[in-house]
Amino acid sequence: MANPPFPRETLKAKKTRALEICTLLDQDYPQAECALHHNTPLQLLIATILSAQCTDRRVNLVTPDLFQRFPDAHAFAETKAEELEEAIRSTGFFRNKAKNIRACCKLLIERHQGEVPDSMEALTALPGVGRKTANVVLGNAFGLNVGVVVDTHVTRLSRRLALSKQTDPVKIEQDLMKLIPQERWTLFSHQLIHHGRQVCSARTPQCNACNLRRLCPGKIG
Repeated sequence: MANPPFPRETLKAKKTRALEICTLLDQDYPQAECALHHNTPLQLLIATILSAQCTDRRVNLVTPDLFQRFPDAHAFAETKAEELEEAIRSTGFFRNKAKNIRACCKLLIERHQGEVPDSMEALTALPGVGRKTANVVLGNAFGLNVGVVVDTHVTRLSRRLALSKQTDPVKIEQDLMKLIPQERWTLFSHQLIHHGRQVCSARTPQCNACNLRRLCPGKIG
């Protein structure tokens, strides 16, 4: 069962609680990292585009052969649409993803010599790349804490933990950036994702086994 609602918190009190949550997450998930397998920034960029409406596990099944067939931006940009579509078919929405990947890689060649840029502005200017994807790449490929990745797990847990009342990922990210120290932004999102998968699931959260229970007011809305 969820705990009764917390009394109204000041921003200072919420920051203090958020830091306690971080400490407990460190205990449970000290080595949390990106679940998408990759060796280069380009591989992570492609894998993240493929992960839209698809599980990381499925993407990781597809990418080993994909990256062997298409080792760089030129290979992705020059392939026929049908060939790329067939290679990524099992990730879902494959036509749109293939279109974005080819267009993205063409722009990487035109503007960045085929390399993935390390700025939010340059990344979000690429086809198929929004703020979430850019945050994944910046945080995990370049070690830059520019923002917080907000996926479905982070959205759910941010609301259950009363770190945000918002439903829009951009607004949730803004709330989290006010509460979590910047140097933790990438790690924090990984830890919440791990916790959401292992303990705080959408349908059957294991509250009795949750290390965060005393700091959690329960699901909002």
